[in-house]
Amino acid sequence: MTDPNAIQPSELDQLPDRDPEETAEWQASLDAVAKAAGPHRAAYLMRRTLERAEGAGIALPKLLETDYVNSIPTSAEPDVPGDEAMEQRITAWNRWNAAAMVTRGSKYGVGGHIATFASAAWLYETGFNHFFKGKEADGSGDQLYIQGHASPGIYARAFLDGRLSEEQLDNFRREAGGNGLPSYPHPRRLPWLWEFPTVSMGLGPLSAIYQARFNRYLTNRGIKDTSASHVWAFLGDGEMDEPESTAALALAAREELDNLTFVINCNLQRLDGPVRANFKIVQELEAQFRGAGWNVIKTLWGTAWDELFQLDTTGALVRRLRQVPDAQIQTYQTRDAAYIRQDFFGADPALVELAKLLSDDKILECFHFSRGGHEARKVYAAYKAAVEHKGAPTVILAQTVKGHTLGEGFASKNANHQMKKLSVDEFKNMRDLLGLPIKDSDFVDGVVPYGHPGADSPEVRYLQERRAALGGPAPARRVHPVAPLPAPAEKAFASFDKGSGSQNVATTMAFVRLVKDLVRDKETGKRWVPIVPDEARTFGMESLFPSLGIYSPKGQTYEPVDRDQLMYYKEAKNGQILNEGITEAGSMADFIAASTSYATHGETMIPFYIFYSMFGWQRTADQMWQLGDQLGRGFLVGATAGRTTLTGEGLQHADGHSPVIAATNPAALTYDPAFAYEVAAIVKEGLRRMYGEAAPGEDQDVFYYLTVYNEPLPQPAKPSVAGIDEGIVKGLYRFNTAESAGVTVPANAPRIQLLGSGTAIHWALKAQQLLADEWGVAADVWSATSWSELRRDALEADEAGLRGEERVPFVRQALQGAEGPVLAVSDYMRQVPDQIAQWVEQDWSSLGADGFGLSDTREAARRHFGVDAESIVVAALAQLAKRGEVKAASVKEAREKYGL
Repeated sequence: MTDPNAIQPSELDQLPDRDPEETAEWQASLDAVAKAAGPHRAAYLMRRTLERAEGAGIALPKLLETDYVNSIPTSAEPDVPGDEAMEQRITAWNRWNAAAMVTRGSKYGVGGHIATFASAAWLYETGFNHFFKGKEADGSGDQLYIQGHASPGIYARAFLDGRLSEEQLDNFRREAGGNGLPSYPHPRRLPWLWEFPTVSMGLGPLSAIYQARFNRYLTNRGIKDTSASHVWAFLGDGEMDEPESTAALALAAREELDNLTFVINCNLQRLDGPVRANFKIVQELEAQFRGAGWNVIKTLWGTAWDELFQLDTTGALVRRLRQVPDAQIQTYQTRDAAYIRQDFFGADPALVELAKLLSDDKILECFHFSRGGHEARKVYAAYKAAVEHKGAPTVILAQTVKGHTLGEGFASKNANHQMKKLSVDEFKNMRDLLGLPIKDSDFVDGVVPYGHPGADSPEVRYLQERRAALGGPAPARRVHPVAPLPAPAEKAFASFDKGSGSQNVATTMAFVRLVKDLVRDKETGKRWVPIVPDEARTFGMESLFPSLGIYSPKGQTYEPVDRDQLMYYKEAKNGQILNEGITEAGSMADFIAASTSYATHGETMIPFYIFYSMFGWQRTADQMWQLGDQLGRGFLVGATAGRTTLTGEGLQHADGHSPVIAATNPAALTYDPAFAYEVAAIVKEGLRRMYGEAAPGEDQDVFYYLTVYNEPLPQPAKPSVAGIDEGIVKGLYRFNTAESAGVTVPANAPRIQLLGSGTAIHWALKAQQLLADEWGVAADVWSATSWSELRRDALEADEAGLRGEERVPFVRQALQGAEGPVLAVSDYMRQVPDQIAQWVEQDWSSLGADGFGLSDTREAARRHFGVDAESIVVAALAQLAKRGEVKAASVKEAREKYGL
């Protein structure tokens, strides 16, 4: 009878068997073991054999899951250097103050999280005492991505070492007074402490990978040797549900980023309950990371379990641990020994016998307290193995108990993420458990006291000595005193002032040409970081491939198919371009790492990230907010912009709203330039503001968003207009008047002001001609390079007025005395130009591309949205008719004439 479980010959057709007899002997041996010793023994032998093969380098598919035990056996654990008892006391103080801070703040109703740090305290303390290099160490120190909800513990440690005061702890989550602490890691709000904002979950792990990668980029390009820096990302097991958390795992393994360690706090709980109630999140993550090529270290059980594993001579304990789902492990945390004996040990006769050797106290010690993530020895062994591993990034899966040491009311409770305080009695129990010298009389009027052993205490001295040995305080953000970058040669910018003559040029091409000139600059050229998500050819950037090279840590190990062409695909270890493939999220993570290098590494870099504008803010606006949080600087370039300029692509590519989203970001300076010389002027000003000599009170921690278009159009010469450079930068200037445009209008003709941005100014210019030739109307055309900057300036003027200062918004100054009504038009929804409507003294109306995009020619799309030149003419006549300056019949006549 054929064994239904046997591998059928058809499955082996692609694997020829050179010795079927030998194969049959191996199979027979496995069958014999399973029959004589049981399937568990057979599985054990197979697992050990596969591990041996993997260790010997024999090419086999990886074993994706290992047993639910520690990766590092007790016998292989190194001794922990230093004073473990002292570190225990320091951790106790930090646990106390973290809980006290949140509890004291609860009277204000500002919230806070206690349970996360309680579970992760030793994961941080071990690192701070033995691994995390500070900013005064070699290179740039380590980069720490702290789990957002654990921030109270980091503040508690900074309080212990004298970097924070009691007053600041009492202002946790109360920043308005100017001496408070942000709820989560936030460089913009506490820039001397936090380097990386992490609480928008999923962005921390993604950014950490690209930060480690960017460190290598700096080294390979000869900018700075970052080989001594290590990136540590502290994450929650629930956070790993976010797709961004695992989006770049393959990149990290592919590029062998052994300067990166993920530490995942596996307390088995997320915000509402178990992470994997009916499954095992540790096993799932192990398979995912091992499958991606990472080194995986599991640190699950504490030393109390060592005795149990020694007693497990049949493997029944390991099998049972693999079977029990996570939610049941949480339940054991809250139940008595009798329940655990019955439910856990009672499932297997061998375990029933093992349990007879254990006291109730021993069972409770194991199931209530003893987790690998709660013991310095276990954590130290994992960290040491991680930093010593070469050739791949490492993930440490550390099992903990959420709410550990906070008492029975917290530990493993589903609601503990929302629990914001402990009672006085609970604090006293915690004090006794931690062995802290805090008296009952210290609780004045029921207020829990902060605890501090004294600035000159052995604990504080030890803490500071350990940090001094590792290169100074951590976490810490340092902006090194770096000299402003010299301005590039004026020639690169001035070359656009003469226009393109008879040649039609898209502003996307103009921007690429400008960058090509700027990267050749002897002083600053090497500091440009071009970033593109697999669309370089779309944007005409392929000419940069052979000159700059595409960054690859392995260089170019193949002969490119287009090697004999001028613009061949060149990869290089010192390549300058970051071509990320089809990942806007990865490209933004690149941009964030490069844009903050001035602080992280003391090396100023100038990133520009060019992308389909539709797939920027709409898809990765959360990261753009992160960029502002992290005080990043650089140029975001939304190419092929606008709702009607991409012929035939349709609504999924038709961007009519990115400036609206960009306007919500306080750090974003958003521009919609119409002409090549405007692009040059804006980039020149951006380089000065972000990287050059900043004006007094000017915020350098901004980034620019430029929209550029793929429609080839005539690029005019820069007009000789007074104040044009100021107007380009501030957002508005008059490009021409009806008279300077050379159109013929009668004396005292009705007049209108046409404001256009981006490609829309070309429709306005055509409308200017039509209005003059066919309707006897004079139109002046204005270029609105930035609606949002005009609005920002006007809002600041309003705020100044509330303070009693007199200040006129720039938009009102620019339009002062302009005759007639104002009609604004853009290739975006009307909400974009309408941002400034309330500050325009003239009658206001606008046109825009509202609604979904569609596939068609540019002309048809513009007619559909009512933004083409003829539509502008009709709208202009309608405005003038309302004022009685043209006949009302003219509006109807124009509609019929143009087929609207």
